[in-house]
Amino acid sequence: MTGTWQDAALVAIDLEGTGGQDGDQEDILEIALVPLHAGTVQVAESYTTVINPGRHIAVRPWLSPGLTNQVLADSPPLDRVEPELATRLHGRILVGHNVGVDWRLLHRRCPTVKPAGLIDTLRLARHLGGRTGNSLTALLDRHNLTRQVTDLAAGSQPHRALWDAIGAGLLLAALAHRLHQTPLVTLEELYSVAGIPLSSPASPRPPADHPGLF
Repeated sequence: MTGTWQDAALVAIDLEGTGGQDGDQEDILEIALVPLHAGTVQVAESYTTVINPGRHIAVRPWLSPGLTNQVLADSPPLDRVEPELATRLHGRILVGHNVGVDWRLLHRRCPTVKPAGLIDTLRLARHLGGRTGNSLTALLDRHNLTRQVTDLAAGSQPHRALWDAIGAGLLLAALAHRLHQTPLVTLEELYSVAGIPLSSPASPRPPADHPGLF
């Protein structure tokens, strides 16, 4: 891992699912991928879609806003989406908030997706000293990024895949700068404190009111 983190092939990612109570039967309901070039989110190159799970989803308080059964029924199934995901993520490093949870679900449902690694903005925030209030929305507020995320994620909102993926991408840049008070942080340095092995099992997906996520 040579060069600065901005030189790496990074993609910010967020998945919205049916919830950890479904165990191995958890389905992906929405996904967003936002490439980073030179450390900057490229919203114009993003990919996001709602996914039809092929079954009725019971109304639960932790489900992302707007993901109704009618919306899901009008969306493509995962087997039509997976080839696009595999192409866009092959050899890339995935960036997300508590990204191990997203990877656990993505890897189970889309085994053809082969990224190069994982960088967790939650782990990075905790390394920098934040022990409480490390949800994505709290950290974005703390770094004065919420308005920027909302402006970039037109038509989206917090706890939807595009908004959260853009938020994770912007948060990475803010936190990486804090790591050594310089933007010139190497990928190796960043990975040493925020990287997660692809083979590392993630904790079960917590409900949507879990303080570590929201």
